[in-house]
Amino acid sequence: MKVTLSALDTHESSFTPLVVIELAQDVKEETKEWLKNRIITKKKDGDDNDDFLSMAERQFIIKHELENLRARDEKMIPGYPQAKLYPGKSLLRRLLTSGIVVQVFPLHDNEALKKLEDTWYTRFTLKFQPIDRIRGYFGETIALYFGFLEYFTFALIPMAIIGLPYYLFAWEDYDKYVIFASFNLIWSTVILEVWKRGCASMTYRWGTLVMKRKFEEPRPGYHGVLGINPVTGREEPLYPSYKRQLRIYLVSLPFVCLCLYFSLFVMMIYFDMEAWALGLHEDSGSEWTSILLYVPSIIYAIVIEIMNRLYRYAAEFLTSWENHRLESAYQNHLILKVLVFNFLNCFASLFYIAFVLRDMKLLRQSLATLLITSQILNQIVESLLPYWLQKKHHVRVKKKVEALKADIDATLYEQVVLEKEMGTYLGTFDDYLELFLQFGYVSLFSCVYPLAAAFAVLNNLTEVNSDALKMCRVLKRPFSEPSASIGVWQLAFETMSVISVVTNCALIGMSPQVNALFPESKTDLILIVVAVEHMLLALKFILAFAIPDKPRHIQMKLARLEFESLEALKQQQMKLTAENLKEECREGGKEKAP
Repeated sequence: MKVTLSALDTHESSFTPLVVIELAQDVKEETKEWLKNRIITKKKDGDDNDDFLSMAERQFIIKHELENLRARDEKMIPGYPQAKLYPGKSLLRRLLTSGIVVQVFPLHDNEALKKLEDTWYTRFTLKFQPIDRIRGYFGETIALYFGFLEYFTFALIPMAIIGLPYYLFAWEDYDKYVIFASFNLIWSTVILEVWKRGCASMTYRWGTLVMKRKFEEPRPGYHGVLGINPVTGREEPLYPSYKRQLRIYLVSLPFVCLCLYFSLFVMMIYFDMEAWALGLHEDSGSEWTSILLYVPSIIYAIVIEIMNRLYRYAAEFLTSWENHRLESAYQNHLILKVLVFNFLNCFASLFYIAFVLRDMKLLRQSLATLLITSQILNQIVESLLPYWLQKKHHVRVKKKVEALKADIDATLYEQVVLEKEMGTYLGTFDDYLELFLQFGYVSLFSCVYPLAAAFAVLNNLTEVNSDALKMCRVLKRPFSEPSASIGVWQLAFETMSVISVVTNCALIGMSPQVNALFPESKTDLILIVVAVEHMLLALKFILAFAIPDKPRHIQMKLARLEFESLEALKQQQMKLTAENLKEECREGGKEKAP
């Protein structure tokens, strides 16, 4: 977009821009006027006190209003007859898909951002993050991610400390890993339950713990025939659920199955490469060929990352095409698609090595290579490369602003031009997915590679700072979103911890030392392993039940809040009843009068 100087020449010194709507070049004047009028008609009279709402909250309200601009009687966008409209169609979505609007993004508050950076990541010291300040600037969803990242990193430290001596002194004695694996299973349960309590405390303090999702408004991408919602009585698009189910089961499900098959096919190519490298090493036995043994795992780790990212785009397209009404339903279906593929893509080879090939040495090598390679790739792709590109763009913008000789707010001009070229933050999905896969590497095969937790801690210590840098200086400021918890990711982590119980019990049961205890009957060994696995699962669920999701004082405050709400409602009903009785008595007195 060519930024015109007049667009930034505001005569009101008190004007504080909140959100930028970038239009394409040569947009027709009638289209601009129509869009401006539609936005203005949504404006409601309200309090202009800037202290009442934070900048992030005001930006969220603007986003909500823009997303809920829907076509009524219009058949097309004025000036663009090819951009068809129908009642209920999201105007912003049509403007974006037609190329009339390039993007919509909130501006950074440079003064508040500088204060946040000074307390967050500019000084590389071990300290707690300013979670409340992060929430105030970026909103609850992003604050919860950074809170969970910090909590998970500290929770990994005991695993890393305990795993180190096992790595150094008890490498082949798998029976000694029983204690370590048992601790791992209890640890994975306790940390997730304790996180629920900490999350409840934070979101109660922020006022988002009790969020009613039952009457959630339709997502911007949802389309259908404009009608009346029978529950809310509001006008909104309506789309038959059976059409959505047909799309899911006849298109999305077969596509996901095809991708899973392709992932397994690539895995078998990886094992052919491993066999080739091993054969070459056995023939020559040189140091060069010993290094070559790690090459197939490194290549496979890179291929896994590429496949995960390509599949992510396909999953987003399919989930959007399914046309889910609610944002929560959209996110749940997207997360399910991505988790199934990523789990198989990342861990199928490890399960194959462990339970089919039964090669513990290769399992350790593959696990270590996959974990370390994926962490290095994520740091480069997500933070270092975008930061380098952004620095180069910043230098070009500086030169352009210095060469500008005009009576405008050059600081605002520079900020808009700089931020509009920044990358867009796509949400916490990829960040949680990275932690989920990391949790799998640490918990699923802990008795084989106890050093995984140590590598995870080292990665996360740098991840906190690189993610903070990415949010503040590399990507556009995202719109804030209220959240009560980490959502479906809590269930995903809990499911992974259950799978880890089965995996570790099976690995210990397969160890030579345990097998030597049952030289005659393998059936007895299998029954004992299954019994131990069931006992550990039972202990896991008992712990989950015994630890309340919310602290006692939060439970009491919520109960008190509900009681006061009911009392207020009762008082209101009594007041209305008394007023109705007075009105009836007054009407009755008039009728009796001569």
